[in-house]
Amino acid sequence: MAINHELREVTAFTGGDGRFGYIAPSYKEAKRIAWDYWHRFAGVIPDAKFNEVELRVDLPNGSKVFLLGAEDPDNLRGPYWDGMVFDEYAHVHPRAFPEIVRPALASRRGWALFLGTPFGRNHFYEIYERAKTQPDMLTRCYRASDTQVINPEELASAQSDMTVEQYAQEFECSFEAAITGAYYARELEAARAQRRIRTVPWEPTGAAVETYWDLGISDATAIIFVQRMGREIHLVDYTESTGQALNAYAKLLQERPYTYGMHHLPHDAGARELGSGKTLGEQLVALGVRPIRIHEKNTPLDGINQARLLFPRFWFDETKCQPLLDALANYRADYDEKKRTFKDEPRHDWASHGADAVRLLACAMRLGEDAPRPRARVPSHGVSSVEQARTEPMGVRWR
Repeated sequence: MAINHELREVTAFTGGDGRFGYIAPSYKEAKRIAWDYWHRFAGVIPDAKFNEVELRVDLPNGSKVFLLGAEDPDNLRGPYWDGMVFDEYAHVHPRAFPEIVRPALASRRGWALFLGTPFGRNHFYEIYERAKTQPDMLTRCYRASDTQVINPEELASAQSDMTVEQYAQEFECSFEAAITGAYYARELEAARAQRRIRTVPWEPTGAAVETYWDLGISDATAIIFVQRMGREIHLVDYTESTGQALNAYAKLLQERPYTYGMHHLPHDAGARELGSGKTLGEQLVALGVRPIRIHEKNTPLDGINQARLLFPRFWFDETKCQPLLDALANYRADYDEKKRTFKDEPRHDWASHGADAVRLLACAMRLGEDAPRPRARVPSHGVSSVEQARTEPMGVRWR
């Protein structure tokens, strides 16, 4: 349906040099899901050409269709778009449409189509619910029990093979069904029921804001901004970006109005780069991000368990931390297709970065860091960062 809808729009386009896209969660998925269909339906058009290397369809009216993956949404930047299909949108990075594709559609007054299976109350749920109230948007929900497309006997067989939640999600389009293998489903449900996801403002007269990082170079870097108010842990802000240099993150911190305490970094911030001879921690200190604490490596499952224990104390700002909430809702165990069971490790995808920053936060709290943070000491002598780290517990590095 989506491919034929887009093909109709492409062939009827009269604006010259039309540019259309078909995005799946990954480039491989886009090829596997849609490329054969594009060959089948566009192949009947005289002079239509197919670029097998770029997965591009060239139509005789000058329009082009590109098959794309959303593994790194920033790679979608640059071109304008006249129309875009998002397939399995619940699994596409939530930044892809609002930050990148939507502005690229604006100048051409382009359109977008979102389709897929629900996967909890994430960004797919949000746009579906919003679309119900917008006069210029159309929504449709096709449940297996309503469409009669699948034989009733087959549906009954599927129900016997699947959990109630799996069947409700896959066949009945339920956004309420728990995500299979999700680590924080119950914790997020409790947080919503207890109204701990709401407007959580920064208190300028309260404790200093501490940051917790998940560092990435070719991957995304995530930063959580936390203010502790008594026993409550307020997650007041969140940011995530890909492909930015460290000075961009230092500038981002400076532009926010917060009074900072400690900046908490994962263990890999202590690794020394061959080119510069400096660690990422030392480079951040030189950029004015101080004081910092580099934490020891922890196993993912240990950090996840600590986060679950700490979750009842979390309060999330529902606007600034929405991308983090999406990540936590989608953070789940990886699935072994051969053994047909979940692995003892998380799935690494776009949801991992924010979730890893939460793991760091939880493990830091476990190490007895609930007390208010003292002001950083600035040594007056010429001690190197490595020597200073050896004199401080748990790898503290002061500047």
